[in-house]
Amino acid sequence: MIRSIQNKLNNNKAKITWPDKGNTIVILPTHQYETKIQNFIQDNNFRKATTDPTNAFQTQIEQTIKGSTTLIPKDSRWKYKNMNPSAPSIKGLIKIHKPDQPICPVIKWRNAPGI
Repeated sequence: MIRSIQNKLNNNKAKITWPDKGNTIVILPTHQYETKIQNFIQDNNFRKATTDPTNAFQTQIEQTIKGSTTLIPKDSRWKYKNMNPSAPSIKGLIKIHKPDQPICPVIKWRNAPGI
């Protein structure tokens, strides 16, 4: 059943996402979803970084933890750093209650270096 739904979504180039309010799902064409994300990024004057700063941030965090000898015991330093950091990602929840259904951005910070 689920595989059948996934195949139909893939064949029709559609995506399932959630609205920002309510207990339902939204199915829309993938290109429309991606356009909404791109429009949000452009409308809010975000700039694309030329390099990924994740490793530099992780290095700074590790140096700070190592330098905090009186606050963080040596045997528990591993608890305060992310072992496999990655840059945060964005997804958009569709505002189905507004005209043109803009997105409500949600940033996934779970794997960010400072978390």
